[in-house]
Amino acid sequence: MANFIDRRLNAKGKSTVNRQRFIERYKKQIKQSVNDAITNRSVTDVDSGESIKIPTKDTNEPFFHHGDGGIREQVHPGNKEFVKGDKIPKPQQEQQGQGEGDASDSGEGQDNFVFQISRDEYLELLFEDLELPNLHKTDNAKIVETQLNRAGYTTDGVPTNINIVRSLTASLGRRIALSAGKKQELHKKKIELAELLEIPGASIDEINDRQRHIAELKKRIKKVPFIDTFDLRYNNYKKHNVPTSQAVMFCLMDVSGSMDQATKDIAKRFYILLYLFLTRTYENLEVVFIRHHTQAKEVDEQEFFYSQETGGTIVSSALKLMHEIQQQRFPDNEWNIYVAQASDGDNWADDCSKCIDMLSKSILPVCRYYSYIEITQRAHQSLWRQYEKLEAELDNMAVQHIKTVDDIYPVFRELFKKRVV
Repeated sequence: MANFIDRRLNAKGKSTVNRQRFIERYKKQIKQSVNDAITNRSVTDVDSGESIKIPTKDTNEPFFHHGDGGIREQVHPGNKEFVKGDKIPKPQQEQQGQGEGDASDSGEGQDNFVFQISRDEYLELLFEDLELPNLHKTDNAKIVETQLNRAGYTTDGVPTNINIVRSLTASLGRRIALSAGKKQELHKKKIELAELLEIPGASIDEINDRQRHIAELKKRIKKVPFIDTFDLRYNNYKKHNVPTSQAVMFCLMDVSGSMDQATKDIAKRFYILLYLFLTRTYENLEVVFIRHHTQAKEVDEQEFFYSQETGGTIVSSALKLMHEIQQQRFPDNEWNIYVAQASDGDNWADDCSKCIDMLSKSILPVCRYYSYIEITQRAHQSLWRQYEKLEAELDNMAVQHIKTVDDIYPVFRELFKKRVV
């Protein structure tokens, strides 16, 4: 039987593989905790790690044990009260222990297994299976996605990446190198022994000496293990950046007086998720931030999320500014155009027709994907109804409704989930 001896030093992060297996096994419970975290966190803490709680009953491992029935004789040490045949009374439910907490009247507890996931693990689970819809390759490719490609072999890795052929080839070479000299000497001693046995009156001492030498060589050859840790070879993989397309995301946020603080907070949470998703998943993707009330203004990331400016509501001002920026800096034959608009649906009465006209004639024909999120608990206004008509007619328009903080993440995943081609 071959013995495997791990002579590798304990490197940093040696339990990473087991951790990833654990996360994969309990992904459903972990993703539920990640979903809940979006609701309970402040806007500034959306991208930090998270403490995950999993019910203890979900972490139980299967085990072998005796089933019910049969005749079994057991002796339990330390028993001074009962003998064979005694009946043990069932404890009364009203009895309480000596601790400070209340006793449970059921046989199952609610203790949870708690562990911490890092920021990268948190974001990986948060944005799993998401993508920008309808992304097409353009002539000037800038967006870079990462792909895993084979990159030879390595002497260190995880068991799932072991290359059996390479490992056995290395094992064969090592065994030849360690035992070739001994096998040659063994062959030589066997010839000498055979010659001695053919000589009449040969010395018994010489014959015994040759036999002992042969037995010792066979023992030493047998000690060479069939496979050793040094023989193991693993398939090596490296990440390569693959240019796909270049794209721009326009973020249009309504900051008018009808947007109260709670509604603005929901909009900011949505846009923070969107910004984290874009910057984590794609490289060199442009993001344009536009805030609007009666007037629209292109701002930087800091002002977009933290400015207190407010006013009336004219949605068409944001659409007009977005279209002007797109025409000047992001021609549609070179860029994938994406738009994410968030509003409470309140708009100047005469402005809705301008919005629809501008969308249908100028913006949607050049957009890969236009998403509109209405954040309100009131009845939908005319802007929502007009946008719904566009969604029914066009496949690059999506309309979603957010009532409370709990709806942010499900709506976000619905808008940017991977489409089956």
